Amino acid sequence: MMQAGLWAATQVSIDHPPTGSPTQEDFSEVLTQVHEEGFEMGTLAGPVFAQLRRNLGLVEEDYQAALGPCGPYLQFFSTSKSKASFFLTHDQRFFLKTQRRREVQVLLAHLPRYVQHLLRHPQSLLARLLGVHSLRVAQGKKKYFIVMQSVFYPTGRIAERYDIKGCEVNRWVDPVPEGSHLVLVLKDLNFQGKTIKLGSQRSWLAHQIELDTTFLRELNLVDYSLLMAFQTLHQDEQHQSSSIFCMARSVHGVQNLQDPGAQNLRLLPHVPNALHILDGPEQRYFLGLVDLATVYGLRKRLEHLWKTLRYRGRSFSTVSPACYARRLCQWVEAHTE
Repeated sequence: MMQAGLWAATQVSIDHPPTGSPTQEDFSEVLTQVHEEGFEMGTLAGPVFAQLRRNLGLVEEDYQAALGPCGPYLQFFSTSKSKASFFLTHDQRFFLKTQRRREVQVLLAHLPRYVQHLLRHPQSLLARLLGVHSLRVAQGKKKYFIVMQSVFYPTGRIAERYDIKGCEVNRWVDPVPEGSHLVLVLKDLNFQGKTIKLGSQRSWLAHQIELDTTFLRELNLVDYSLLMAFQTLHQDEQHQSSSIFCMARSVHGVQNLQDPGAQNLRLLPHVPNALHILDGPEQRYFLGLVDLATVYGLRKRLEHLWKTLRYRGRSFSTVSPACYARRLCQWVEAHTE
């Protein structure tokens, strides 16, 4: 059902491609499609996400084919404490995650500022959201989910994956037995003693993390993660001179790059998913900031007070947005060279 619904939803943007900048009506648009199979698929702010996909250079027909019924989704087992379900498209290029209604409300409320941030910083490490949808079967409860570009793509030679929050409480995962084919995302304590070796790219990463976390702090958000993965470069891939300077497109066309320093631009590797990839001297790193929908409201403030008493002297995830952003920046500074 989900695949058939997404195929039909994407067909709308193929038949009616976005023109110009998103309007206020585009941000609030809700399109509901009723299917003969007995379910309804909702598409929220569809024209805005269609424009975001275009900005990334995605061809709508390719996006439709990946999400549609051409191949089964792969279920992804996460070490997250949330009760969300996770799926990958059959080509592992796109990631789907179920969301609570209030999380969807947060994402949509922040969507205009999210779009503007990506315009100002086209090489931001924020996860690229590609769609927000709802699914209702018969007269059942409406369920929400998002589609985003997978940070860990292409997956072929990725050796290790991490979910980093910059704290220690509940940030350890038992590694899989040697020889196991299970793909596990590790956490902060699993990364102890390791370093991200970026060489000349280090200063770019530190500055971009600062820009992105400052934006998330201004939105009063916490509990986001820095996803990270490693891939050893082959000898012929090291120190390649074939990098290209990619100009990110915006809803207004090609970005004005007269002052690339203000946008913190870098040379992007000539590979798929280049916005989430940094090449060091010997390793390729996949990096992206995900889970951008948790507001530091009353519930989180009470959780902070309880954890302060429960984990006295230890670092835990639930802190103020300013502390959360600063701590993640400090983690990047301490674990890169």
